Amino acid sequence: MDDSARPLVICLGNAVADHVFRVDEIPQPPAKERARGYALTAGGMAANAAIAVRRLGGRAVFWGRVGDDSNGGLLLRALREEGVETGDIRVIPGAVSPTSAVLVDRMGERVILGFRGERLDPDPAWLPIARLAEAGALLCDPRWPEGAARACAEAEVRGVPTVLDGERSETRVLLDLAPRVRHAIFSVPGLANYGLGLRPVEALRKAVSEGVTELAAVTRGEQGVLWLRRGEGTPRHMPAFPVAATNTSGAGDVFHGAYALGLAEGMEVEQALRLANAAGALRARDGRTATRAETEAFLAAQG
Repeated sequence: MDDSARPLVICLGNAVADHVFRVDEIPQPPAKERARGYALTAGGMAANAAIAVRRLGGRAVFWGRVGDDSNGGLLLRALREEGVETGDIRVIPGAVSPTSAVLVDRMGERVILGFRGERLDPDPAWLPIARLAEAGALLCDPRWPEGAARACAEAEVRGVPTVLDGERSETRVLLDLAPRVRHAIFSVPGLANYGLGLRPVEALRKAVSEGVTELAAVTRGEQGVLWLRRGEGTPRHMPAFPVAATNTSGAGDVFHGAYALGLAEGMEVEQALRLANAAGALRARDGRTATRAETEAFLAAQG
């Protein structure tokens, strides 16, 4: 398929240089342990989602900020190598790019120590908002709330579907951003941050009762996805695909990218959730983002 004919998803937010260490067990301090493996990769919620969109057959544009340091250069190169459009990324002189240390144990569980960068000017005035006219969906994470707020407002005016990756963040940020999107999809910690003191079902009901939000969901790993539409009182459940996880890092990001692409392709919500569920499961199983052919083969095998 000609690239120009592929649906476009704009992914706005975080790109992070991930230093990934494979260990037998996550050590408890004080400790000094030997890692079994190491890799330096491009990560971050919106960046991982953009790579997923591309591997699953869509076009992906990344909107975000990096510094003019070595990690910023690594992130730009890695995204370009994946086919993600990087011409709209702002490289800020003197800024320090986000980076993280990721410890992954033999069961695939991980601990992330993240540094969000320095001097990354939050002003979103430079965003090329007119590009939303090309987009089939806009995906935002909560790491650049000023940019997400502006882009979501413009997308709403233009009728572009919007998706929030509601990962763990400051409660005030999630309370501000969730009502701005049509589809608010949280992690378990993110939903707890958003709905302080509320049970998960109550937090989902809160989300679909505010702003423009039509659907709220929470991804729960091997327990599957709970999702709720506006006007419905009882959440629906989509079971997880049974896989043996080797690395859960990035699985939620891939889920969000696949879901946004499904919307951009015109899928119904349940169909987009099924695609996202499969893509996230394969990422957790293999530690890499699957292609569309691999994902569809996996779905076919599930029946």
